[in-house]
Amino acid sequence: MRLRLNRYLAMAGIASRRACEDLIRQGLVEVNGKPVHLLSTEIDPEKDRITFDGRPVKVESKHLYILLHKPLNYITTADDEKGRDSVLDLINIAERVFPVGRLDYDTTGLLLVTNDGELAHRLMHPKYGVDKTYLAELNAKITDEQMAKLRKGIRLSDGLTAPCKAVKIGKELVEITIHEGRNKQVKRMFRKLGFKVRALHRVRYGPISLGKLKYGQWRHLKPFETEALKQIAGMIPDEQKTDHHDRRAGLIGKKHDG
Repeated sequence: MRLRLNRYLAMAGIASRRACEDLIRQGLVEVNGKPVHLLSTEIDPEKDRITFDGRPVKVESKHLYILLHKPLNYITTADDEKGRDSVLDLINIAERVFPVGRLDYDTTGLLLVTNDGELAHRLMHPKYGVDKTYLAELNAKITDEQMAKLRKGIRLSDGLTAPCKAVKIGKELVEITIHEGRNKQVKRMFRKLGFKVRALHRVRYGPISLGKLKYGQWRHLKPFETEALKQIAGMIPDEQKTDHHDRRAGLIGKKHDG
């Protein structure tokens, strides 16, 4: 994964991104032994050797687990050719992290962010069938018959979706829980039924609930939350598993909070 040099320097705790730009302009930063001056310089942290004022620059690799409330009109990738804001800009930490899966530009809600590649891979893998719950605001009233079709599975261009949980919250508001990770799946399912999704908001990912975080806010997951994620991802042996029932009750909170 390639990163802007100023971002990498900021992640390593050298200075803020803007201050790092000044350091680059001054020629105090070298990439593979050569001074660089262009602010657009990109590096590969796994391959390139970065030094600042003659000292090696390295981002310490400790596993971080973060819960973010994604606002509207943010991308869930590090860089964007259109210059749009990234969710990673909202998280003020030095370490390199990445989102677990994606939320569309116009989708809001719960986003897990980490640098634990194994956990992220498992959470997204179909084998583990991790539930993801959304609130979908539709452009028209949905009928009981349509809800039944939704629960049974919808045939899309890439095949029939798995049965899902769906509850009608209002005439045009549906809570839907899926465990697949197809591209724009929820929107496509409703579109096949003749609806346009006016707003889509994720409120839960596995055992983790969005809770009372406001748009753009984030926090580190608590140890028992991280352990709960690792349990559903099969990373904790059965003999080491603990009962999280009581703690999850407080974790999940109100059903439609957030």
